[in-house]
Amino acid sequence: MATRAQDPAATAPPAPPGLAQTIADQLQALIHSGEVAPGERLNEAALALRMGTSRGPIREAIRILTGIGLVTAVPNRGVFVRQISVREMLEIYELRALLFGHAAEQAAGQLDAVHRAEFEQLLAQMDQMCERGDGTRYYAVNLRFHALILELGGNRRAHQAYDDYVKELHLFRRRYFDAAGNMRRSNSEHRAIYEAIAAGAGARARTLAGRHVLEGRQRLLATMDAAPEPAAAPARRRPAR
Repeated sequence: MATRAQDPAATAPPAPPGLAQTIADQLQALIHSGEVAPGERLNEAALALRMGTSRGPIREAIRILTGIGLVTAVPNRGVFVRQISVREMLEIYELRALLFGHAAEQAAGQLDAVHRAEFEQLLAQMDQMCERGDGTRYYAVNLRFHALILELGGNRRAHQAYDDYVKELHLFRRRYFDAAGNMRRSNSEHRAIYEAIAAGAGARARTLAGRHVLEGRQRLLATMDAAPEPAAAPARRRPAR
């Protein structure tokens, strides 16, 4: 008697714990680096081949990225890297400025010796990245500086909302951290925020933190304005008759 062919996915061994998250992290890095571009379709089969795994963990990893808003599923078409409009970007920056300012105000006067040491280390690392022109490393340390202030702010819901906004803006923000001048101005603002928090000057910390986010938005817009326009495709000549 003929037997029904088994679904390969059903008979495949379960993926190792954490594999989907590891793949999601790798895909996230590819997206943030621009190797996988906004609007690009994620092909499960091609990704499975590239990552050396089955399609199951790839599918789970894509679900993780969908959950954080980095990719979008389009019915009957597939999953695509999310594209954010300039208007969405501007609105998100305004919300980030409010949340970051609030966190900085709440963090004022909350520093202990451990926090002070970490802030100083982060600021020193970002100074080094400025000297080296290492935008990739600066960006990562910058994220930790902001996260530390959100942690000290003590509002977990605000921290989660802020993180969600940061994730949505990765594709825009990563562009301007390669400019040494932008990195130096950014870190000068970081130090001023830290000094206000350390001094317990909550109102000043709030003002400086909110302004820092909005200044970052202006740096990004300036970088986008300075970017060269894509070259126009050459006109196709009509064949001679």
